[in-house]
Amino acid sequence: MDINQLTEIVKKKIVKKINVESIVIEDKTFLHKDHKSFQKNKFHIKLIIKSDYLNNKNSIDSTKIIYKILDEEIKEYIHSIQILFNKT
Repeated sequence: MDINQLTEIVKKKIVKKINVESIVIEDKTFLHKDHKSFQKNKFHIKLIIKSDYLNNKNSIDSTKIIYKILDEEIKEYIHSIQILFNKT
């Protein structure tokens, strides 16, 4: 799987499960290339999600929801994930 495929899967899965106004996914893999645990088949992504549904929850619960939605991808393709909730 490449980053473009992963990005599409992540977007589709999140949008299917929760109402989002916008979602941006950034590939941050390049920041971790020199790390000992770096694996070229696993990615480091940053999610920026704007969702009234998630904004009505605390950040821990919102993060748990995203982790549950992306459970398979996190196990197989994502080494690191940063999640930001855009409240504006």
